[in-house]
Amino acid sequence: MIADQVPSYRTICRFRISDELATLTDESLGNLTVFLEQQGLINDVSFIDGTKILADANKYSFVWKKNTIRFDKSNRDQLVALLGELHEAKVIGEVPAGSEVTPEMLDAIIGVVEDKLIALDETVKATEKVSPNPAKQQRRKLKSKKSKLDERCEKMREHEQQQATYGKWRNSYSKTDHDATFMRVKEDPMQNGQLKPAYNLQIATNNQFVTGFDIFQNPTDTRTFPIFLKHLKAHQALEKIIVADAGYGSESNYRYCEDELEKHTVLVPYGTMLKENSRKWKSDDRKVMNWDYYDKDDYFIDPKGVRFNFNAYRERTDKYGFTRQFKEYVAEKYDENHQLIPAALTAKENLRRISVNEAWEYFKAKERDLLSAPETGSIYAQRKIDVEPVFGRMKAYLHFNRFSVRGLDKVKKEAGIVVMALNILKLTAIGRPTQQKAMNKNPRKTKIRFCVGFYDLGASYVTAPFLAS
Repeated sequence: MIADQVPSYRTICRFRISDELATLTDESLGNLTVFLEQQGLINDVSFIDGTKILADANKYSFVWKKNTIRFDKSNRDQLVALLGELHEAKVIGEVPAGSEVTPEMLDAIIGVVEDKLIALDETVKATEKVSPNPAKQQRRKLKSKKSKLDERCEKMREHEQQQATYGKWRNSYSKTDHDATFMRVKEDPMQNGQLKPAYNLQIATNNQFVTGFDIFQNPTDTRTFPIFLKHLKAHQALEKIIVADAGYGSESNYRYCEDELEKHTVLVPYGTMLKENSRKWKSDDRKVMNWDYYDKDDYFIDPKGVRFNFNAYRERTDKYGFTRQFKEYVAEKYDENHQLIPAALTAKENLRRISVNEAWEYFKAKERDLLSAPETGSIYAQRKIDVEPVFGRMKAYLHFNRFSVRGLDKVKKEAGIVVMALNILKLTAIGRPTQQKAMNKNPRKTKIRFCVGFYDLGASYVTAPFLAS
């Protein structure tokens, strides 16, 4: 088909990071989904899961956000002390207390120091024969302070650049691939839990076909869930039933699905769902869910007989900006005879308080009911045998454990090639038995029919080994 011509390695590398490839993989994935629906090979369920793939970066090239914050604070403290020395030497004016030091401010101060050095140079030339020369001593000290000022200003710019590289939610990045984040990966030869630069690959599957994918820099699956659902919905790849494991179960994700995906059924268990069914959990007197609740007067009674009355509504906002609503209950301090109840006090003799998140309890009850129902429970039971084998084929058969390009945009394009390869492998595996039976009757007819399926996917060519099969 190619007249014995072999494409060069450079040609392949240019192709796998080209914009045309991104368009080709997106269109092919969409056309494949349509083709599979027409053939009845997929249904209305999206199984979602993720895995960490190593980045093409050195594993010891880490930069940590906490260290950047600590170094930046130390650098600013030294800058404040240095500016104080310059003020005492009457080189610059007083910097107001509490004012924020910026690189632009330092550039202006460095300009003032340079003007002062030029004036000192002229003074030294005019007093060359004076020994010892006070102007020379003053110039020497001022040059030293200017050198330190330049170094601190450069450090401040470096820290600002690092903060911009981290972005809003990341806590680390690699020096050799700024888009890669250090994560815990399953490929850990030293068995010490060492963090390595990687990307979080999220996929949606149906009958072991990948119907959608995306790359994330966040190692936590919980944070990727709503963004990935938006991506699938925008590409019309989100099915009516959404299935994922407990790593995606959180109040923020449940609330997003409740508000934005009303027509979809979400089968995502929460982290403590299995534990709550255990005997140990149900017999734990510290769990509020095991206490007696009286809806009419809105109060709890714990196993010790202490009554907790409603006190106030509280709000808590996490670092991601998500706000949770709580109802606070306070223990009754005195009994009917106005005697102090010791069980109502903490070890430090403060009143005991509990907080109840009604929205979280509602979402938990909803998921328990869905996963306990025979129909939806059987759908969730298919999760492991639908999405996990895809990752197994990717890492075991294709040996794809590490990206070979750097940068988020290029990594997405390479992931698209892998996803399409997995889909072609699955499609050929399904069609091989039928093809073999039909070839015994009419080999030519069978070959054309099989190729038409790929032309329907929008591909402009097929490989020679495929045609030969």
